[in-house]
Amino acid sequence: MRETPLEVSSKYVHGITWPVLKGELIETMQRNGAPEDVLEVVRSFRLARFVAPSDVHQALWNRA
Repeated sequence: MRETPLEVSSKYVHGITWPVLKGELIETMQRNGAPEDVLEVVRSFRLARFVAPSDVHQALWNRA
């Protein structure tokens, strides 16, 4: 992951209505151009439902 977790969690979640299920989050992030390594982090994170962008940020920080 070349970008910081904060950059990623704001850049690739554009257009999401919160809360969101993990599958929908991943689909939206793919459409927004998220790289596969970022998507894999989200896929492997323990939450099935993300309440806010801060949940994505937390997942990415745990792997950064």
